[in-house]
Amino acid sequence: MIPREILKNIRRIEIRSKRVVNDLFSGEYHSAFKGQGMEFEEVRQYQPGDDIRLIDWNVTARSGEPYIKKFREERELTVMLLIDASASGRFGTVERTKGEFAAELAAVLAFSAIKNNDKVGLIIFTDQIELFVPPQKGRGHVLRIIRDILFFSPSGRKTDLAGALEFFNRVQKRKAVAFLVSDFLDDDFWQPLEVAGRKHDLVCMRIADPREQALDRLGLVELIDAETGDVVMVDTSSRAFTRTFASRAAEDDAWLQRQLRRRNLDFVSLRTDQPFVKPLIEFFQRRERRP
Repeated sequence: MIPREILKNIRRIEIRSKRVVNDLFSGEYHSAFKGQGMEFEEVRQYQPGDDIRLIDWNVTARSGEPYIKKFREERELTVMLLIDASASGRFGTVERTKGEFAAELAAVLAFSAIKNNDKVGLIIFTDQIELFVPPQKGRGHVLRIIRDILFFSPSGRKTDLAGALEFFNRVQKRKAVAFLVSDFLDDDFWQPLEVAGRKHDLVCMRIADPREQALDRLGLVELIDAETGDVVMVDTSSRAFTRTFASRAAEDDAWLQRQLRRRNLDFVSLRTDQPFVKPLIEFFQRRERRP
């Protein structure tokens, strides 16, 4: 039995997501992600200006007049959501935790996909594969995915991006559009990430809380690593410490982006204290302009 509060959250996310998709995303999503190829549709008579490379010589020879082949985009895509459910996702110092933010983001991506008649699948992972939902179409399927992201209780606490990507590469044989939603607090995942990037259309979406990038001056504060349980006491009243903390966070973020660019992978940086609508639209528009 799903608690009433979860059902309310699912309904709220559905209403909010569909409004965003209908108002903003449907055209951008369709243009940003191309189909898997071109499918023959029909032949028609040649008209001045047509590409002569499309002439159907068999039909032309039989009819005595030039005919060309018409093609249409094979539009249907498979969209896979790879959602990091490790314990660090429960961290949040603003309105939402990183996990709740990821659920709303995934809902918008899923509703964008089904509005374009694409299939949507889900992989929830920690340091193990927690849940795999094979790709399907339809509103009911998307609501199930949102419910799973919100309601699912993972067994693991740590993060294994490499394991999640290796599993994805095994189970998804055909090319897919894959959104990897994580805070990327992990190491040694570059090789399977490169494989996934070559095989699929992979988009890395990093979610961060503002307090992971800069600390308020609150005096002595106990910081706990949600994934390992390690505890450290820090003095946030120290200007030197807060400057070093912010500088290290900025360096880590810049390093991650450099590594992804080197591998020609798409990257979207998101923060829980800022709406994701604008950076998503900007990303879709960049993709649309790509040759």
